[in-house]
Amino acid sequence: MTDIVISEFMDEAAVEDLRRDFSVTYDKGLVDRPDELAGLVAGARALIVRNRTQVRGALLAAGARLEAIGRLGVGLDNIDVEAATARGIAVLPATGANDVSVAEWAVTTIMVLLRGAYYATDAVAAGSWPRERLMGREISGKVLGLVGFGSIARETAVRAKALGMTIIAADPFVAADDPAWARIGARPVTLDTLVAEAHAVSLHVPLTAETRNLIDARRLAAMKPGAVLVNAARGGVVDEAALAEALRAGTLAGAALDVFDVEPLKAGSPLAGCPNLILTPHIAGVTVESNVRVSSVTAANARRVLQERRR
Repeated sequence: MTDIVISEFMDEAAVEDLRRDFSVTYDKGLVDRPDELAGLVAGARALIVRNRTQVRGALLAAGARLEAIGRLGVGLDNIDVEAATARGIAVLPATGANDVSVAEWAVTTIMVLLRGAYYATDAVAAGSWPRERLMGREISGKVLGLVGFGSIARETAVRAKALGMTIIAADPFVAADDPAWARIGARPVTLDTLVAEAHAVSLHVPLTAETRNLIDARRLAAMKPGAVLVNAARGGVVDEAALAEALRAGTLAGAALDVFDVEPLKAGSPLAGCPNLILTPHIAGVTVESNVRVSSVTAANARRVLQERRR
């Protein structure tokens, strides 16, 4: 019987480390074979997933012996945390392990959107020389608005500030007198003030009932002319249809999404064919380095819980 089931990709060294003390089934394609996954989980003590495996309903019910759910990342919207906790199952996110990767994606992508020149490859290769049309903007001197001021947002702020940006942030859960504001060099504002003042808006909030469609048509319309938006937080925080309309109308200068309301993005999405839009496949937090860190932290978390409960 398998102790640990891993249904999505994980660093091989971390998997081998777990195999020193536990029986492990590692198959990164299990996420796409739900019946087989449920059968394996039925006898397992721990399940390790990324964001695609939906640990709720039938799958969670199948794991009658589960003691731990390891999350190779930090978002928990694919896990029924309340139901798992009620059964005494430890839910173990890899907190902090991919903060740098997401922050680098956010700042890099804002720079690409503002500069604009990187869309010129096909034109230049064809002999065109569109220099005046592709005259972009510098990141230095611009205002970055962070929606959420947790650990990833703060890593993003440090990098953006080093490039000459002014930082504002909206987070009702961080008190105005929290020392983090001064340490990072950010100014707390309301969300409506943020969207009105920022040249670039970066989202760093979980998906909850309160944050679903937080960036809707009204807030998109309130953004500064020429502003750009990036989202590597959670799909559903941005109203995708409203975003597509703003891009096509030119009221928003550009956007980049790494996360989507439904993943993978379905054919016929309103985002298809939008101008000045960058789409990446939920990869902002996944680099060679962060994969090692996230996998190591998750393996250590699962090991700790299983060893403690074996005593």
